[in-house]
Amino acid sequence: MALKQWVIRVARWLATPWRRAKHRRYAEARSEVASSVEFPNDKFLPIVREYVANGETVIISVKGYSMRPFLEHLRDKVKLAPWTALSVGDAVLAEVAPGHFVLHRIIDIDGRQLTLMGDGNIRGVEHCSVADVCGVVVEYLRPNGHSLMASDARLQRRIRLWRRLLPIRRVLLFVYKLSI
Repeated sequence: MALKQWVIRVARWLATPWRRAKHRRYAEARSEVASSVEFPNDKFLPIVREYVANGETVIISVKGYSMRPFLEHLRDKVKLAPWTALSVGDAVLAEVAPGHFVLHRIIDIDGRQLTLMGDGNIRGVEHCSVADVCGVVVEYLRPNGHSLMASDARLQRRIRLWRRLLPIRRVLLFVYKLSI
């Protein structure tokens, strides 16, 4: 057996208790997701942009894996609201190209230009202007009914720590993927 396969098997075996607990915790949510209807982002997110621009809050389901480990594909939801001020560390919905929207975190602000990167990305950033921001995440909603405000101090510390762990993020995400 190759060393890599052996390491993967041992890591999965070590992560089994967490995987089982997470499976039980979100089993109900997975059955709900299976019965939901998905709309293409290019049709749905411009409507979300209009609602948020009119001062309303909108709850959307997260699609994609670029915000792991904080947000999981089709499991978590986020509440978007209009923004008054943007800061590094905020998760925003932005249109980075015509018809192409991303929900990523701000990693740098240079005047009116933003640099965005997903928490689950190990490299690759998007750039957009402040005007391209559709809304800012104000609340994270979990399928077990738990909600977490984006301004929560513990969450902000975890986000700052995760940003500093960028050099070893690949390894951490590998272990995380084994545990889910």
